Amino acid sequence: MRFFHYICRVNICVMPKTVTLQLSPKQAADEKFYIAQVAQRLGIRQSDIALARVTKRSIDARQRMAKVNLTLEVYIDNEPQPEPLHFDYPTVENTTEVIVVGSGPAGLFASLRLIELGYKPILLERGKSVLSRKHDIAQINRGGNIDPDSNYAFGEGGAGTFSDGKLFTRSKKRGDYNKALQTLVWHGANPAILYEAHPHIGTDKLPRIISNICRTITEHGGKVLFESKVSGFVVKNKRITGVRVGDNTVEGAAVVLATGHSARDIYELLYSSGIAIEAKPFAMGVRIEHPQRLIDSIQYHREERGEWLPAASYSLVNQEAGRGVYSFCMCPGGFIVPAMTDSSQTVVNGMSPSGRNSAFANSGLVTEVRLEDFAHLRAEWGELAGLRYQQQFEELARAHSGLKQVAPAQRVSDFVAGKESKSLPATSYIPGITPSRLDRWMPDAISERLRSGIATFGRRMKGFVTDEAIVVGVESRTSTPVRIPRDNETLMHVEIEGLFPSGEGAGYAGGIISAALDGERVADAVARYCIAHNY
Repeated sequence: MRFFHYICRVNICVMPKTVTLQLSPKQAADEKFYIAQVAQRLGIRQSDIALARVTKRSIDARQRMAKVNLTLEVYIDNEPQPEPLHFDYPTVENTTEVIVVGSGPAGLFASLRLIELGYKPILLERGKSVLSRKHDIAQINRGGNIDPDSNYAFGEGGAGTFSDGKLFTRSKKRGDYNKALQTLVWHGANPAILYEAHPHIGTDKLPRIISNICRTITEHGGKVLFESKVSGFVVKNKRITGVRVGDNTVEGAAVVLATGHSARDIYELLYSSGIAIEAKPFAMGVRIEHPQRLIDSIQYHREERGEWLPAASYSLVNQEAGRGVYSFCMCPGGFIVPAMTDSSQTVVNGMSPSGRNSAFANSGLVTEVRLEDFAHLRAEWGELAGLRYQQQFEELARAHSGLKQVAPAQRVSDFVAGKESKSLPATSYIPGITPSRLDRWMPDAISERLRSGIATFGRRMKGFVTDEAIVVGVESRTSTPVRIPRDNETLMHVEIEGLFPSGEGAGYAGGIISAALDGERVADAVARYCIAHNY
């Protein structure tokens, strides 16, 4: 079997010097200035510096004058320098085939890792390629029909393709976080993601990167099949041997199930097939949107952020009546987008381009949904009860949304006060918004905690509760209400041999990087399984 490794060579005798500087935002943007500061700090001539590369960059805005902390790795003349990053994938055209269902981050990174390990991924994606998908998304933004298999959730790259592209994760212990970032850079991401404290790619850059990853898969012998929706599982004696796509059967040594958290038909298919799934807690709420200048003034303690500071963000969390209320997927300089996958729903999400140059800042603002909240649905829906509860929330939003993709909204100050909004401010949400008393029709367990949480956040961030801001309904796809259970050691489904649930849709990740890392871990588990069974 041929094994792969990615190469970022540094001579083991090289001991680069590390320098940390605290600079003004303008100084940190001026390479000539900070290189001169490095030379001065080290007591050497600037001409003696062969290479100085940034390894960490963060903004400290706690004081009135924001500062940038910059850490650099410095190589002096005649010292061996690190060689450029290089990935050397093998060709797997004629090797053992493994089915990967879903081309989101988990599926893509599982496929890349399988190639590294010498296996041929057959990547099945229900939606279309990026280029075709763009046309369907444009139609949704115009208020047109929703293609249930080609939208913001489904298609090449999954929900991650047309997302904000934030790369923060708390799952760094689960895999090689740096390698995941390096993989994205190799496929076209800005190298700044390697050192930014809060790395971000941008919705304008992600489609090309995703397409490049798919190209890598196919160029090295794997297959990527679009418009290939899985309609059944081929299981014999508790072992999966393939999947059905329309009238065809696709066979493989194992199946990686990485369909994302919006693939409700997959949960229903598993459940109806007698393959174990389980209801789990999740979170739902709203999108909250402010003028970006307001968030900037709150976070940077100044009227204007100026030329050198990026659009400000925030991260908020508090316990309200025994449950967490928190911001989620905060998008500075971003847009609210229609994220429904069915015309009976109203669902919103957020994203921002690489420049984060929109006049608006939005974030999910959600609260915990626990098993007891949908216990009344268990008798009819069993382990799909949470899924049905989520659907009901989205259908409620649709009922109060007006026509097509128009979303229900309320001024933040009115939402907290329990008042009607007779008019609404400007919004980034292209299909448009309509006034609605969200606080009245949302389940009390959600609306009351959100109101209390927003009030709390308003005391922490003066100006957060304002007539200028709105809450937009509904943010319901933060995570899956269903988990596909797997063994902790083998990462295989607890009942079906050869089935490997992975990523957000299986309940084991919560973002681009954590899903990517989980996909890699599962690919390693698949390789161990194939070796043990002589595939």
